[in-house]
Amino acid sequence: MIVTTTTVVDGRTVQDYLGIVTGEAILGANAFKDIFAGIRDIVGGRSAAYEKELRRARELALAEMSQQATDRGANAVIGVDIDYETIGDTMLMVTACGTAVRI
Repeated sequence: MIVTTTTVVDGRTVQDYLGIVTGEAILGANAFKDIFAGIRDIVGGRSAAYEKELRRARELALAEMSQQATDRGANAVIGVDIDYETIGDTMLMVTACGTAVRI
């Protein structure tokens, strides 16, 4: 599965547009509790534990989006956008959105 933020895949022509696909992952209160429990992990203003959780959430959102595209018969997702939103005081949502295409 080709996943790209661009609206084209170099050297390839879009044959079919199969619609918008999305994927979401939510980090809940337990993830934050675990992260803050490891706050000693902060070096130079960065928290490796927090970054690891964000990376995992992003990967889950992208995998879910890619699976939706596969289910529609796509072999690529173009125009991908990744957003991070807070929900309340203790949750973070990572959303990936793009257009499923057959190239």
